[in-house]
Amino acid sequence: MIVVTGATGQLGRLVIASLLKKVPASTIVAAVRNVEKAKDLAALGVQVRQADYTLPQSWDAALQGADKVLLISSSEIGQRAKHHQAVIDAAKRAGVKLLAYTSVLHADTSVLGLAGEHRETEAAIKASGVPAVILRNGWYTENYAMGVPTALAHGAVYGCAGEGRIASAARADYAEAAAVALTSNDQAGKTYELAGNSAYTLSEFAAEIARQSGKAINYVNLPEAAYKQALLGAGLPEPLAALLADSDTGVSKGALFDDGHQLSKLIGRATTPLAEVVKAAL
Repeated sequence: MIVVTGATGQLGRLVIASLLKKVPASTIVAAVRNVEKAKDLAALGVQVRQADYTLPQSWDAALQGADKVLLISSSEIGQRAKHHQAVIDAAKRAGVKLLAYTSVLHADTSVLGLAGEHRETEAAIKASGVPAVILRNGWYTENYAMGVPTALAHGAVYGCAGEGRIASAARADYAEAAAVALTSNDQAGKTYELAGNSAYTLSEFAAEIARQSGKAINYVNLPEAAYKQALLGAGLPEPLAALLADSDTGVSKGALFDDGHQLSKLIGRATTPLAEVVKAAL
């Protein structure tokens, strides 16, 4: 039995879609905060169990009978380590044979502000003694592609990444990697640095939008504080604006670059090209 946490999130749904190609639906458990949002998963034969990161006591029932668990990192910045600890503790009590965790690229050395909570979680997993595989995910190409409408409206891509290179991949690529790790043998003790096969700068990203849309799109590099203000002006909440600005600065220092191609080796195919994700966004 494989339990996927955060199963109605964007990554969780894609992981379950990949798992359904590999194992019977009856062996998959979708652990979700709101069971109403998982009706479509239940209709596919997936077991749906209610569990909430903010309710530690909910995880014992959610993980009952679990052989393997995918802990998809919480989206609540500043609360993640606490949320994850509840699942780790329940996994230990349940005698889980493999805990997979979605961390961040080069978490142990990353300058990204968001890496801190991932390092805490990796340390907590190690301390628990639960057999684990760490999936250090790079950036989702969709993180930038969701800004395509804004780029088209303003004729520019804004950021503070300088000429830093981003080895991103599509969210579905990372989901497939998680499904492979969960259904393969001898994964305990492994750490994967997962990133796209090719890398690009935000200038090249802007050029790709321009090429496909036929509109003039430039990259405008701002100081981190100015970029954060622009994000706030666009209506983003302060924690998210700060995280995105910090992440772009991290890009300028190489934090989202990797050329080890571990992701494509794990999934057995090339990662989704930038052009394909931009096309879908357009």
